[in-house]
Amino acid sequence: MSANKYSFEFFPPRTEDATARLRNTWTRLAPLGPDFFSVTYGAGGGTREKTLETALAIQQGTGIEGVPHISCTGADIAELEAILARYRSAGVRHVVALRGDMPSGSMSRGSLQHASELVELIRRATGDWFHIEVACYPEFHPQAKSAGADLANFRRKVDAGANSALTQYFYNPDAYFRFLDSCAGLGIRIPIVPGVMPIINSTQLIRFSEACGAEIPRWIMKRLQEFGDDAESIRVFGVDVTTALCERLLAGGAPGLHLYTMNRFEAAERIWSNLALPRR
Repeated sequence: MSANKYSFEFFPPRTEDATARLRNTWTRLAPLGPDFFSVTYGAGGGTREKTLETALAIQQGTGIEGVPHISCTGADIAELEAILARYRSAGVRHVVALRGDMPSGSMSRGSLQHASELVELIRRATGDWFHIEVACYPEFHPQAKSAGADLANFRRKVDAGANSALTQYFYNPDAYFRFLDSCAGLGIRIPIVPGVMPIINSTQLIRFSEACGAEIPRWIMKRLQEFGDDAESIRVFGVDVTTALCERLLAGGAPGLHLYTMNRFEAAERIWSNLALPRR
């Protein structure tokens, strides 16, 4: 059995139809035997209640660990401590701790400004109860002043008590491996699992990438432009590109994969099959 860690990420559904689609997605992906399913939190904790509800529903329905996100933007310390207490009382042992995005129209960033402060709060409030995942950026955070400053920010999260990290998605494996080298040079030893975004919808991918600073290589953009509105060709191409990326990452020693599913199973299921990953 592989020691690597494999996981899928979902976002909380907002309608009954979306809930049914997500349930179908996790039902299809659960037999693959991932280590966990993570559930996002929304800007400023906008999906706070649904995040925990969804994570618990996944865990109860599949027996696979449901991992809720938590972010500090827009929240005060008392609110965060109350959320952590709810997670703990529900038996959650694993969280993804993020700074998070500001909700539209909000003026206050909350009591904590950085994810490292949130990790410190979690450790102070709950000790070693939670396994804490944090985020990192092989192509560097779009708001970072420099590559060095971004690496220093990541180091602060690790020093605060993070157990492991999930990366922002990327399509250039060299960026990931160089990032690992830079982290090793700073004495960062925690597992850094690459985040992978299957290419499903080119318009959506471009919008997300502009917001998060992920680079889409020119050759991929040119092919997507060539396909136009041909959704099937984009799907086939996207699976091939992402499979090749995952193969390169695993061959280079990546400690697993974290797939951003967009609440759809088809591409993730196909990539898993292409990689011949074990069903555990």
